[in-house]
Amino acid sequence: MRCALVCVALLAGIGPALAQRTSTTTLTCAQARAVVMRQGAAVLGTGGPTFDRFVRDRSFCEATEIGRRAFVPTSDNPGCFVGFTCYEPGPGDRFGDF
Repeated sequence: MRCALVCVALLAGIGPALAQRTSTTTLTCAQARAVVMRQGAAVLGTGGPTFDRFVRDRSFCEATEIGRRAFVPTSDNPGCFVGFTCYEPGPGDRFGDF
């Protein structure tokens, strides 16, 4: 029982650390783009509590998804192109209109 309580206490302390992610607002545009290009897909914070998954290209999306150009705030550019986000196209979407 005592061991279980110790494990729970340790995991509770690790939880907030695992929830932290790199924020694009602390990176330059080139650094943020490099993270996505190097990893292929990355979850990045975009300021405050917001975050998204960014991908290098459509190959990191599900088969039925397409990519939409993603622009995020960085330390040197308020609209930095870092890659794409994946989404399911709706009936009104046309390829190329992103």
